[in-house]
Amino acid sequence: MSTTLITGASGGIGAVYARRFAARGHDLVLVARNTDKLEALAAELRAAHAVSVEVITADLAEPADLALVEHRLRLGAPVDTLVNNAGAALVGPFQGSAPDRMDHLLRLNVAAPTRLASAALEGMVARGHGAIVNIGSVVSLMPASFPGIYAATKAYILTFSQGLAAEAGPKGVYVQAVLPAATRTEIWAKAGVDLAQIPNVMEAGDLVDAALVGFDRREAVTIPPLADIGLWEAFEGARATLPSGLGGAPAERYRLPASA
Repeated sequence: MSTTLITGASGGIGAVYARRFAARGHDLVLVARNTDKLEALAAELRAAHAVSVEVITADLAEPADLALVEHRLRLGAPVDTLVNNAGAALVGPFQGSAPDRMDHLLRLNVAAPTRLASAALEGMVARGHGAIVNIGSVVSLMPASFPGIYAATKAYILTFSQGLAAEAGPKGVYVQAVLPAATRTEIWAKAGVDLAQIPNVMEAGDLVDAALVGFDRREAVTIPPLADIGLWEAFEGARATLPSGLGGAPAERYRLPASA
């Protein structure tokens, strides 16, 4: 039986992932800050699906708590799928953002998923199989539309996932980046955003179900609200061809005229 570890599992997207993987017969390790919500969800899933559910209370922005989950991934019973879902938003321009809030966002949105993927990968490669799902955001593709560093943290998740897929895919480890648009979760209220002011909000259940279709298809990048896949293929195609024109000398357009 497979085991899936899900961060940010006490509500929203993480809780839906927990329900969906439990319905598929996966044992679970649920990680979040709210013990009561985790225990209630664990009891629900044990009763509904007869799966084993382990609960770890942890704030992944705190080094000691992050180390606890890393230890579970490295030295505990094998985890076959890691869902890096925990994250936060920080709304507002870069100028004037409190440094401690930006530091917290970087620790939660960038450092934590990186270190957990590192902790999970070694065992997956040794076993010859595994999956890492990293929850990013479509704002990684449109940073000018979302001021501040939130979009940058999600751009890191996309690039990190693509690089990790290139490295780990040949070793049997599937890596998926999921890029949601606005989704109905508590992240917005915590960031001080009125979700009623955002158009076309997707329900968390619809988001996860679409992401799991991409997961089953072994997509490298899944963008649930994107209707025309040709747009992404064109974007990726342009990105893939760009390095072929990069060399060791400055391009001609950057060479100064002899008279300059």
